[in-house]
Amino acid sequence: MDINTAGAGDVTPSGAFCQWTSSASLSFQHFLDKTTPYLLYRWIAFFFIAVLYVVRVYLVEGFYVISYALGIYLLNLLIGFLSPQVDPELQDLSDGPTLPTRETDEFRPFVRRLPEFKFWYSITKAFCIAFVLTFFSVLDVPVFWPILVFYWVVLFTLTMRRQIRHMLKYKYLPFSFGKQRYDGKKAASSESEDLLP
Repeated sequence: MDINTAGAGDVTPSGAFCQWTSSASLSFQHFLDKTTPYLLYRWIAFFFIAVLYVVRVYLVEGFYVISYALGIYLLNLLIGFLSPQVDPELQDLSDGPTLPTRETDEFRPFVRRLPEFKFWYSITKAFCIAFVLTFFSVLDVPVFWPILVFYWVVLFTLTMRRQIRHMLKYKYLPFSFGKQRYDGKKAASSESEDLLP
């Protein structure tokens, strides 16, 4: 009896569930892959989800601990988004791609530790999870929320100050606007002078 034909008619419930989850996972990944080039629409969808979460927390008047944890997670993602993939403090500059250190260095785009798409996907997923958690009253821990806001603002200020110092020390901006372009007027005039006898 062939092993492939023996179980063809016998589909167990766990096998069907595994097949369904695999199919759903592939469909979801295909959807994510198709949304990659639509940067504006993805961020509009994120802001819509974020507003839904904020309105939910405002109307329920609770779940401040979940919001605080969400804020810390977002801060962690923001630091990854603003940091270079290769940290000059941790790795020798001769290993792999580096940030330009002089004006005459060749242009290299800023390569993030956390790419934009993964940043968007992670914060969108975090807001969706936090939104779902607001439906479980056991997670609504009573807390004096201004203290949490104060802690988060202090944490944000200290972390961003450290990140900005790092940017200034190693002279990088976390945003690439493309290769610097020259208007060509100087190059054209020097070529015409070279052609004159």
